[in-house]
Amino acid sequence: MKKKQLIEHYQDFREALLDWFRRYQRDLPWRRTDDPYHIWVSEVMLQQTQVKKVVDYYEKFIDQFPSVRDLAVAPLQDVLKAWEGLGYYARARNLHKAAQIIVDELEGKVPTDYTTFRKLPGVGDYSVAAVQSIAFNAPYAAVDGNIKRVLARLFLMEAPINDAKSAKLFQQKADALLDLKEPGLFNQAMMELGAVICRPQSPACLVCPVNLFCEAFDATRQAEFPKRRETKPTPEHRLAVGVIYNKTGEVLLTQRQLDGLLGGLWEFPGGQIAKDETAENACIRNIAEVVNLSVRNVRYLTRVRHAYTHFKIVVDVFQCDYADGEIALNGPRDAKWVTIAALQDYPLPRATHKFLDELGK
Repeated sequence: MKKKQLIEHYQDFREALLDWFRRYQRDLPWRRTDDPYHIWVSEVMLQQTQVKKVVDYYEKFIDQFPSVRDLAVAPLQDVLKAWEGLGYYARARNLHKAAQIIVDELEGKVPTDYTTFRKLPGVGDYSVAAVQSIAFNAPYAAVDGNIKRVLARLFLMEAPINDAKSAKLFQQKADALLDLKEPGLFNQAMMELGAVICRPQSPACLVCPVNLFCEAFDATRQAEFPKRRETKPTPEHRLAVGVIYNKTGEVLLTQRQLDGLLGGLWEFPGGQIAKDETAENACIRNIAEVVNLSVRNVRYLTRVRHAYTHFKIVVDVFQCDYADGEIALNGPRDAKWVTIAALQDYPLPRATHKFLDELGK
């Protein structure tokens, strides 16, 4: 079939995409509900996280917090524990805060008004467009990473997808394409297209339902798009942490401040290793600085590696025994002596989980 100029055939594009989506969309739990709260939870979880990982978390989260009121009255620690392993914990903290605002100020109902919903903690341009369109059929075009990739190939867009300055350009293209009659379904179809057909590597162009409209496919330039701005190499930080045992065999956990990376999670005390400092000395020093305790019988346990979005960490883990001092916190918001068995009750960073099985061996 002859290629069609997309700008002249927007309605043909919409019909082809929606027909494909209705027939071939994946069966996902958040697509079986019209509950705005459930849809909102799914969209928050899907930010920065793959669908296959989200499904189990979503179902367990909804079971534990089935309504916005249930989420609002839940202790933050329970919410963080339910989120444990998904990463980007600010999403969970903001969702919890937003639920409380909805219950306290908005009669317990997810706002149907764009501006009101946009003002809630953690709600950005993508979230508001996705939830408002899918839950309420409001005419807002959502733009996530998948959709940017689709748009970049459809229109041969030179704008880098990882440059904030490009956001307006991608939004304008998405707004022009949006199906105003079924905006929620259309947004989901665009996301689905990017996830299963217009993939970052090896896109399935030959079975794409809208390849007749695609400039990149027509020019055989799919591999060139989307463009990305060059980024700096990912830095790597070396850390040392200590699992401190008291006389009864309990270990000391510290809680991170609520704001910032891993906010509200619990961890073993430690910190960065200084230049020309041994990991063992760094462990002893950081324990003294962070919780004001001295330790003895320091013994090496293991090394773990973990990657975050913008940096990597290499953590040397030690076990040691409490020697002297009263806990005084310099950085953490709280500290507790807990049994090894009780560790499972606390939300812990993924890096910590990587060595839990080694404790006590």
